[in-house]
Amino acid sequence: MSRTYTIALDCMGGDHGVDVVVPAAVNALAHFADVELVLVGDEARVSAKLLELGVATGQRLQLQHASEVVGMDEPPAQALRTKKDSSMRVAINLVKDGRADACVSAGNTGALMATARYVLKTLPGIDRPAICTAIPSERGHTRMLDLGANVDCTAEHLYQFAVMGSVLTQAMDNNPAPRIGLLNVGAEAIKGNDQVKEAGRLLEEAPGINYIGYVEGDDIYLGEVDVVVCDGFVGNVSLKTSEGVAKMVSRHLKAQFKRTWYTKLAALLAMPVLKSFQQRFDPRRYNGASLLGLQGIVIKSHGGTDVMGFENAIKVARREAETAVPQLIDTQLEGLLTQRHDS
Repeated sequence: MSRTYTIALDCMGGDHGVDVVVPAAVNALAHFADVELVLVGDEARVSAKLLELGVATGQRLQLQHASEVVGMDEPPAQALRTKKDSSMRVAINLVKDGRADACVSAGNTGALMATARYVLKTLPGIDRPAICTAIPSERGHTRMLDLGANVDCTAEHLYQFAVMGSVLTQAMDNNPAPRIGLLNVGAEAIKGNDQVKEAGRLLEEAPGINYIGYVEGDDIYLGEVDVVVCDGFVGNVSLKTSEGVAKMVSRHLKAQFKRTWYTKLAALLAMPVLKSFQQRFDPRRYNGASLLGLQGIVIKSHGGTDVMGFENAIKVARREAETAVPQLIDTQLEGLLTQRHDS
């Protein structure tokens, strides 16, 4: 008998709350026969949205009331201290209590990380959780971490991120030996700060880690590396810069194609290529960042995503539950730490 995966959804987080999360949940149930969902949030609002969609709760779709909501700009410490019945906290509690295999939230990233770390705790051998997501590249996608959870990192932290990123990629992409690269200001051995150099030395000595050395910013998109490791400050700046460039190019193309009757005709002829390009790099297809290093699965959805994007985050949560990512990370780390201690 095949097992089912129960995923708790924070219905109140993000820019659109129930208007996105509930329809995404309905779509996910239609696409994944082995998924059960728990909608966590204001019972009246969630029920009203279900009624609007003509959907009833049942064995595969349950509702869990939560009386509070964490604001998108609310300080993490305040949310953790005062919002114990928030939709975010209740959803994470379901994972801790074993009633859900994973949690998905589009809410306040800082509050989500702080709450998840407090409730679920980190895996043995992990000092700090990290945010990891997939980024489109020439040969599919590249996974990158950390993307903002840790702005100051030691070499040991970077080493732990590399191990977690390697395990995640093995599990999610069926890649037995993902190529791991440290993001640096150059590929030469003499380049970089002390933390990156020391992390490189640790990874070179780590059995089972396919470390290929330093990579630069352009390598993220060229497909020559599967996991890019960096501190959260660099990772977040890199990600937001990439998003900004993508938006600028898209707006510039639209403006140029609308400029004259000739460019409008050219746009019409180029439409199949443009649509294919748009679909290939559609950020909604990559929505769903993993909070790695926790004793449970928590997926962060982009706060402004739509129904398609949130459904993809549910898909990521299902896949991580299916492959038991936290347990795999725990096993890999235990083996590496034992070998380092013995040597």
